Amino acid sequence: MVLFLVIVLIILVYLIVLIYAKLTSGICRSSRHLVGKVVIVTGANTGIGYETAKDLAERGARVILGCRNDQRGTIARDKIIANTGNKDVHFKKLDLTSLKSVREFTTDVLKTEKRLDILINNAALLTSSAKNGKTEDGLMEVMQVNHFGPFLLICLLLPLLKSSAPSRIINVSSVAHFWGEIDVDNLNMEQKRGKIITDLQVYSDTKLCNVLMTVELARLLKGTGVTTNTLHPGAIDTNIWKNILFIKYISFIFVPFFKTPWEGAQTTIYLAVSPEVEDISGKYFVDCRQKPAIKLADDADLCRKLWSASERLVKIKSN
Repeated sequence: MVLFLVIVLIILVYLIVLIYAKLTSGICRSSRHLVGKVVIVTGANTGIGYETAKDLAERGARVILGCRNDQRGTIARDKIIANTGNKDVHFKKLDLTSLKSVREFTTDVLKTEKRLDILINNAALLTSSAKNGKTEDGLMEVMQVNHFGPFLLICLLLPLLKSSAPSRIINVSSVAHFWGEIDVDNLNMEQKRGKIITDLQVYSDTKLCNVLMTVELARLLKGTGVTTNTLHPGAIDTNIWKNILFIKYISFIFVPFFKTPWEGAQTTIYLAVSPEVEDISGKYFVDCRQKPAIKLADDADLCRKLWSASERLVKIKSN
C-alpha cells in the first residue's frame, strides 16, 4: 500500500511539473508585420531556426536562410515559401566551420542587400563528429560554429545593420552558459585546463561566450540604433539529445517537458519583433521575459577582453 501511494505521489508531482512547464512557456503575442524588412537567420533549415524563419516570412519579411547544407537549405526555403505564400525567401550558403565561407556570405549580402533589419545567430553545434577537432582555420570546431563564426558574421555585417537602424541582433544562447568557463588567453583551448573537457563543457563555454559577447556588443552599439540581446530557447525535443552518452538512455523521462521547435522559437521571435524590447540591449531572455544572466556578464573588463581575443582569433579589427 505504501509503495502504491509513493508511486501515485510521484506521478502527481510529475504531472504538476509538466503542466506548470507548459503553462509558463513564453509565447510571442506581437502581431507586428515585417513588410519591407530584411532578416537573416542562420541554421534555418531545421528546428527552431526553421520555425523562426517561417514566422518572420509569414510577417512579410525578406528572409535569408544561412545554412551549411545546400540541399537542406533549398528544401527549407521551398517549404517556407509554400507554407507562407511569401516568395521573398532565399537560401545562401553559410558554413560556420569556415571563416572563408562567413566572409563570402557577408560579401554576397553586402552586394545584394540595401538593408538588414534583423540578424539572428541561431546555428549551433552541441557535439562534434570530430570530437572537438579543429577546422580549416585552426579553431576548435564547436567554438567556431557557436562563437567565432557568429562573431565574425556580426562584425562584417555591422555597417549594414547600422545604416538600417533601428535594427536588431539576436544571439541564441542557452541556460548552459551558467556552467561555462572563460579563459580569454585560452579561448581556442590550446592549453590543457587540468581536467577532462567534455562536449557539454565546451558547449557551455561557447554559450557563455554568446552572453558575454552580447553584453560587450551592446556597449559598443550604444547610440547607434542597433540593439542586441541573447536568450535561452528552452530544452527542445530534437535528435540532438541522442548524441549525449548518458542522456539518450533516460531522455524518455524528460521528453514530455521539452518544447516543440515552434515553442522553442518564440523567444527569438519575440526579440526580433516585439516593440517592448525596442530600446533594450545587452540582456538575457527566457520565455519572452528578461532574466538575470550569469554574474560574469556584469564583468565589463572580461567582456571587453573576450571581444579583443575573438577579434585576434578571427583576424579582424572591428570599428
